[in-house]
Amino acid sequence: MTNIKTTALTICALGLLSAQSAFAQSNKVTIMVGGMEKIIYLPAKLAESLGYYKAEGLDVELQNEPAGVDAETQLIAGQVQGVVGFYDHTIDMQAAGQNMESVVQFSRAPGEVILVSNKNAPNVKTLGDLKGKTPVALTLCFVGLLESLLTAQLIDEKTDTTSNKNTESQGQGIANIVTGFFGGMAGCAMIGQSMINVTSGGRGRLSTFVAGAFLLVLILLLQSTLVQIPMAALVAVMIMVSISTFDWGSLRTMATHPKGETIVMVATVLVTVLTHDLSKGVLTGVILSAIFFARQVSQLSSVSHADLPNGSRVYKVTGQLFFVSTHDFVHHFDFSHPARQVIIDLSDAHFWDGSAVGALDKVVFKFRQKGIEPELVGINEASATLIERVALHDKEGAVGPSGH
Repeated sequence: MTNIKTTALTICALGLLSAQSAFAQSNKVTIMVGGMEKIIYLPAKLAESLGYYKAEGLDVELQNEPAGVDAETQLIAGQVQGVVGFYDHTIDMQAAGQNMESVVQFSRAPGEVILVSNKNAPNVKTLGDLKGKTPVALTLCFVGLLESLLTAQLIDEKTDTTSNKNTESQGQGIANIVTGFFGGMAGCAMIGQSMINVTSGGRGRLSTFVAGAFLLVLILLLQSTLVQIPMAALVAVMIMVSISTFDWGSLRTMATHPKGETIVMVATVLVTVLTHDLSKGVLTGVILSAIFFARQVSQLSSVSHADLPNGSRVYKVTGQLFFVSTHDFVHHFDFSHPARQVIIDLSDAHFWDGSAVGALDKVVFKFRQKGIEPELVGINEASATLIERVALHDKEGAVGPSGH
């Protein structure tokens, strides 16, 4: 943990305002903190917890104002006698003709720390050392894009419409890039608000505009009222949105669904709940889905054979050939069969990677060891390009690979 210098002085300011007389008659002091959960304001809470206020004979009550924007208003109105915030509060108050006295200043925030892993601790001393670190940005991009696509899919199902996912992704990406130049936060589609909007009858672009405009009005003009809404009420709203959004019918059909889908769904939920990190849950689901998909596709490839009257044997290869499906590929060929000629028909097969081409090399080399030169026919253009670039059997002077 490393102390981080802060460009703004954390100030606990006492206002000599209309509340002076009341303050003089009582040792009761109310101090407003602009976000009790913020590390920068930890000294105020620590002073209370360590009993420093009581040691000075003061009865201090700390009030939490999440955004901190009403601190000046509350101070002028005499509702509080102190404010914990940045130095700009003092400047604003003095510009309004109010006499402010800074009683505590910190050039460093004692409680402000940065937490990094042990292996990165020697290289991270200040916030500037985090410049160029992309994992967080990539995680936000991945999770935000995924949530937007899932939201679009859910809304399409609810409204029986079809949306352009590419346009949605491009618009979100461009907007997030532009807003970054103005110090804004990245954003994405929100399932909760979208569901409320659709449930209320919203269908066109006007509905989304009205929802955004109304939210802007609430933030700019009615924030003092919004902060009075209990957190429990907001939690209850989100719980109800979750209940209405969740497909409860999927629980009944879990037993009939493919086991792979059920495992992916359960694993994603468990990882998300246990780690409190949606990106880890999504990553777990994506990895498991890829594994199950690869396994299913690998079972679709096959090799069959037929003997011709002229003593030739034709091997028919079908399906998608890649690193998963080529494990038993070689074992489908009978190298001890006394065929005069071997034809390998690849017209219904597709080669995806070097592992598949390597398996084909092994088959060709094994037939050559038996004195038979197999003929490859029906290779599609994409597979032929890959085989030409990667394969060894068609190179001049090529010999069978040694070892296993």
